[in-house]
Amino acid sequence: MTDKPADIHETIKRLKSAYPASRIALNFKSPLELLAAVILSAQTTDVAINSLTPALFDRYKSAQDYAAADAQELEGLIKRSGFYHAKAKSLMGMGKILVERFNGQVPSTMADLTEIPGVGRKTANIVLWNAFGKIEGIAVDTHVARLSKRLGFTQEDDPVKIEKDLMKLVPHGDWGRFSHWLQDHGRAVCTARKPNCAGCLLNDICPSAFKV
Repeated sequence: MTDKPADIHETIKRLKSAYPASRIALNFKSPLELLAAVILSAQTTDVAINSLTPALFDRYKSAQDYAAADAQELEGLIKRSGFYHAKAKSLMGMGKILVERFNGQVPSTMADLTEIPGVGRKTANIVLWNAFGKIEGIAVDTHVARLSKRLGFTQEDDPVKIEKDLMKLVPHGDWGRFSHWLQDHGRAVCTARKPNCAGCLLNDICPSAFKV
């Protein structure tokens, strides 16, 4: 055990080896489907979102479809995602912005994506990397935030500040995949309530090992 932050390069090396096929857990076939799925995934598990998106994507195939959606019908399809009133509003707003400003297409820059209702830096980073293979930052969700603090990479609670700390440490070429590695490790080992430190491949370099 150590009181020093985990070595970032050793951390990445081990996580990359442990989760070689690491990828986003949400199912999608287009940038629009991914953007909608990520908006819906706020405060909800990816498993839950994957269970409802097939019907959603079958009904709404374009930005125009979301822009012209009947709120009650849309809410019915996404009700299981939680906070469905707000999320339906975001999806409809997303469709309108895409139609009005981006010719119905999902834009591929951070500046443009963050102008869309319901889209912050986390969502934009996820879409940029997973739909376009572009890197402008590091997506910080609850898993990434939790593990980054436990590993000593940040002392911040705000996702934007955590992202800034990580961008200083993580090699640029790993920014996109870094979130997936931490997410996989956070689900499998370093869980929120009872992390399995004894079975963790980082326990000899993690400053929080056996202390959480």
